[in-house]
Amino acid sequence: MSNPSIDAILAHIDAHLDDSRARWFDLLRIPSISAQPAHKQDCIRAAAHARDLLAGMGFEARLAETAGLPGVIATHLKAGAHAPRVLFYGHYDVQPADPLELWHADPFNPQLVDGPHGKRVIARGAVDDKGQVMMVLEAIRASLAVTGRLPVNLTVLLEGEEECGSPSLEAMLNAERHALAADFVLVADTNMWNIDTPAITTSLRGLAAMELKITGPNRDLHSGLFGGPALNPIRALTRILGDLFDENGTIRIPGFYDGITQIPEDVLKSWRATGFDDAAWLGAIGLAHASGEHGRSVLEQNWARPTAEINGIFGGYQGDGSKTVIPAEAGAKLTFRLVPGQDPERVIQGFKHFVTERLLPDARAEFTVFGASAGLTVPIDAPYVVAARHALEAEFGKPPVLAGCGASIPVVEAFERQLGLKTLLVGFGLDDDCIHSPNEKFELRCFHRGMRAEARMLAAFAA
Repeated sequence: MSNPSIDAILAHIDAHLDDSRARWFDLLRIPSISAQPAHKQDCIRAAAHARDLLAGMGFEARLAETAGLPGVIATHLKAGAHAPRVLFYGHYDVQPADPLELWHADPFNPQLVDGPHGKRVIARGAVDDKGQVMMVLEAIRASLAVTGRLPVNLTVLLEGEEECGSPSLEAMLNAERHALAADFVLVADTNMWNIDTPAITTSLRGLAAMELKITGPNRDLHSGLFGGPALNPIRALTRILGDLFDENGTIRIPGFYDGITQIPEDVLKSWRATGFDDAAWLGAIGLAHASGEHGRSVLEQNWARPTAEINGIFGGYQGDGSKTVIPAEAGAKLTFRLVPGQDPERVIQGFKHFVTERLLPDARAEFTVFGASAGLTVPIDAPYVVAARHALEAEFGKPPVLAGCGASIPVVEAFERQLGLKTLLVGFGLDDDCIHSPNEKFELRCFHRGMRAEARMLAAFAA
């Protein structure tokens, strides 16, 4: 049965698309680059702009001061005590636009241009994250304009430092714990499966980042005078790194796979139904064979299995020509992508044990840990996930892909660890949107359908 209220809201969104785009462009014109101190006042201006937009829609809106750039917190808690309370998170800051010479136009003067899918908007922040934030805010605006209320109790949190590592986020979450109380968090900073198929991100990999340094002799040595009897730290290092994997692509660190749970069958079924082409995916990056665990698909390896990656190796002479030297030290930088169930600290300690038991005589190991976070899952049978699935299917005429994500989104881990909140990740970007690159874009079609889908989801959460 058709819902008259949601039908009227969707019609309002369609009729006022140009107005929504104009407000989106106003925000895009503010160069809120959080990584560059010269743009501090632009960031504050963007925060105030977002605050005023929300206040104009009837929210109680304010800036939340931090040690760095301010957050924006706005509440609309008029849906009644029995309505769910939703926390929407986004960020108003953007990446630097460099290199400027590769942009086709001023990155902070948004352009509406033709593309393969119709019109698209090109600007820094077009999709990440101003476009997706405005998509949600415009769905809220339409709901209020048509019905005079929201179907849920809603809090909006916009951060100003996401693109520079969120240094003030944890303190803000602690200080604003009461204001940010919710049943779950809604984030629109991810992608669709493709332009016609929505997606819900149901898992994120965690991360442990480390540096290993192997030292040997007390100085660099002449390889002719000392080669043979003198320990070469590069040899000691590569011997250890070469032992990390067995012939099946399995990581040999003790206890590395402890705690990992099996992928739910309905999630695997959803992945198989996408028609994902392993060979095409590999071919696009110039490869023909998946190098992870044998017997597992590309999607399983990328979304649901842990990794050990060597990101860089250093040591010895690396200039032009030859230099006959045995270096005093050598090192490597590594990251471990972790899946739900793995304990980051246990992985770190396991790697240290793996290294130390393989050290050659006279070799010494030093470890630096740069950070660690656990992998996360969203329970796919949670009411808000079920509601989102129905809403997305109603908008797109097909069920959303329950997608994993091989990367890490630290803010999601912070919400769960600090506030005990699970996060629903539903975004409307595409893989070719050039986020963080020159000529970042957002398809107008995705922005429009995203507004409609967000309005449907808000109604579905209440139902």
